[in-house]
Amino acid sequence: MTTAKRTYLSLALAALIALAGSAVTLAAGPASAVGKKGNGNHGISLYVSSGDTNSVLAYDGKTGAFQRTFASGGGLTEPEGIAFGPDRNLYVSSRSDQVLRYDGKTGEFIDVFASGHGLVDPAGIAFGGPGKDLFVASGLTDDGRGNQILRFDGKTGAFEAVVDPANAAGLDDPEAMVFRRGRLYVTSTPETSPSEVLVYDPRNNSFVKKFVPAASSHIFDASGMVFGPKGDLFLSSAETSEVKRYDGRTGAFKGVFIPAHSGGLNEAEGMAYGPHGHLFVASELGNAVLEYNRTTGAFVREFVAADSGGVGEPTFITFGPSARK
Repeated sequence: MTTAKRTYLSLALAALIALAGSAVTLAAGPASAVGKKGNGNHGISLYVSSGDTNSVLAYDGKTGAFQRTFASGGGLTEPEGIAFGPDRNLYVSSRSDQVLRYDGKTGEFIDVFASGHGLVDPAGIAFGGPGKDLFVASGLTDDGRGNQILRFDGKTGAFEAVVDPANAAGLDDPEAMVFRRGRLYVTSTPETSPSEVLVYDPRNNSFVKKFVPAASSHIFDASGMVFGPKGDLFLSSAETSEVKRYDGRTGAFKGVFIPAHSGGLNEAEGMAYGPHGHLFVASELGNAVLEYNRTTGAFVREFVAADSGGVGEPTFITFGPSARK
């Protein structure tokens, strides 16, 4: 996030609080569930996009101990979105305006999977839809390019479509995205107004509705998003370093889940659920990944210690197969 964006967001947040006449109570939450019954923790690793090192780092899914630099090279620059694809390989969005693919077992660079067709400054990525295609949040650049959701063939990487090409949703600087019950949820993060969560139908690449509208979102710079095990939606607020919770059926704001700066949280980014169901949050300016109780949101521990393995400015995270060689 740029310094200018932080400044705009701080001013906008202050104005919102002043307008309300009282402190705003916010809520935050989870990421994605991991593993199946009987799948031991030793078979799981936490993968972290490390912006400062231009790499994806792997940590033991049980202890948080650094395992190795899993993916780098291939032109990887300030990685953000990260996901294991249907082919079990790792896909990473890169500030080189590309989505890169790495071997899911070895971490070796395979190819540039998706690029072009308006793809700039990509953030979140997700596989889904009828064909398990790759959807990419194409960010907003200073010259106004991007600001859209692009769809690529999930097997070949061939460009397929722009989702909601007329931008009926009013999408502004998309960040996180997640599939739920066949629909795509995307965070829209304008500089000077509250964030929103927009819903799209991948069957016809159309906008469906504003699930969490700006007027009732109570959040700026919603950088991470996940649905919890009981169905609620959780958003991380990079601007205020907290996590907020919303009704998973209506999108109504329900309150703060992780309070501001809990456990040293400093600019909350990507989130994911771990093997035991606890919520993990990337602390970008804290250079760490923090663990929180899945029910109460209470701080549990610094799972990936600050600067462990050289991690710097972590953004998106995900759990996946063990990275142990």
